[in-house]
Amino acid sequence: MSQKVAAFYQFAALPDFRELRGPLRAICVRLGLKGSVLLAHEGINGTLAGHADAIDEMVDALQRGALFGGRLDQLELKFSRATAMPFRRLKIRLKKEIVTLGDAGADPTRQVGIYVGPAEWNALIAAPDTLVIDARNSFEVALGTFEGALDPGIASFGQFKEFAARKLDPAKHRRIAMFCTGGIRCEKASAHLLARGFAEVYHLKGGILKYLEQVPEAESRWRGECFVFDERVALGHGLRERRMESGCNE
Repeated sequence: MSQKVAAFYQFAALPDFRELRGPLRAICVRLGLKGSVLLAHEGINGTLAGHADAIDEMVDALQRGALFGGRLDQLELKFSRATAMPFRRLKIRLKKEIVTLGDAGADPTRQVGIYVGPAEWNALIAAPDTLVIDARNSFEVALGTFEGALDPGIASFGQFKEFAARKLDPAKHRRIAMFCTGGIRCEKASAHLLARGFAEVYHLKGGILKYLEQVPEAESRWRGECFVFDERVALGHGLRERRMESGCNE
């Protein structure tokens, strides 16, 4: 049976994140949802799948329900479809960070790069003075990326700051445009670069998924497919899914 998939995140102060885990799990179980959600002091990051009405009820609970008390009113949301349930179980995890960079100074609630929507992205990355960086892991880049983008050659996002220290120079790289799957890694990466003195840092709002959803294939500068951390494996233009014989691990 077709499933609705919601990918979401928001950087928001959640000092009570440990106490939120149990009630959030109970809501997911009641609605029959599967997937993965990370909770930390700095916010929430997750992907859940289920029947369309159940996903809609969960999103409403996150944004307007009593559990979070309005703290997730700026939730970054992306929806897609799956021909079958793309997750095997439900996981609600407590973490130090909702996306691990290991830089306490990189706080997207204090400073973050300039958001660029999918409709304006092509013009930005086509400019000759723009350094375009794929902020994802190498195995993700191998499936698809934007034309001319730099692959940092990292195995995990936690290595991004070492890449930046070795390869990026604020005096030389005056304009940087970054992208990732849904946008969350670029929030941390842009905050990190701004703290290091880079002048212009842009990132694709909503990430690759929003771009593939909104930009017609004929106008797209994306090549290949976008890896996703569920059993659909990868999505193409229009968020069409591709399934492989073997699944994938998060």
